[in-house]
Amino acid sequence: MEKKEIKSVLFEHVKKCQAALFDLDGVVFDTEPQYTIFWGSQCREFHPEHPGLEHEIKGQTLVQIYDAWFSGPLAGKQPLITERLNRFEQQMDYIFVPGFENFIARLRQQGLKTAVVTSSNQMKMEAVYHRHPAFRSMFDAILTSEDFERSKPDPDCYLKAAQRFGVKPASCVVFEDSFNGLKSGRAAGMYVIGLATTNSADAIRPLCDEVISDYCK
Repeated sequence: MEKKEIKSVLFEHVKKCQAALFDLDGVVFDTEPQYTIFWGSQCREFHPEHPGLEHEIKGQTLVQIYDAWFSGPLAGKQPLITERLNRFEQQMDYIFVPGFENFIARLRQQGLKTAVVTSSNQMKMEAVYHRHPAFRSMFDAILTSEDFERSKPDPDCYLKAAQRFGVKPASCVVFEDSFNGLKSGRAAGMYVIGLATTNSADAIRPLCDEVISDYCK
């Protein structure tokens, strides 16, 4: 089946759902290469004994990264890294994954509810809104880390999104790229579509119902 046919079949399936829920980094925006650069610099500074660590922590939340790699003797460095990260995110290029803008517009034309469900905080989202003033209008809801009690891979964030729209989890489709995000969508009982933007298609395939590389027709 050709790429164009695959995307057509995908759209036909998704539009039968009631809500489409999107992670942010690696799903809406192609930001993962930029985060790899940032974390590469931090890991080389604080973990020179572990080359390539920035690739191992892809898709993990800040809390998970800190707990695993910047606790104990390095716990005191967390405020410094957070400050650096906040500055970095204010200057990032928030470039849409190819085809996303047209894809979500088509979904909304079909009457689907749409939401961003991200572990990013409000400070980062303000940078997104500054770069893309129309971003809020592309979605019916934007849920950030401040809205959740438990981080991915816990299903809490996606279940809260379904509750926000008053729909059953089984009527939702999740778009994710990270292992923890894919597990979160699965645990929520939703249809999961994996974006092979951060990890390879073969690596994420066992955790999702479909794999795509972008949203192009």
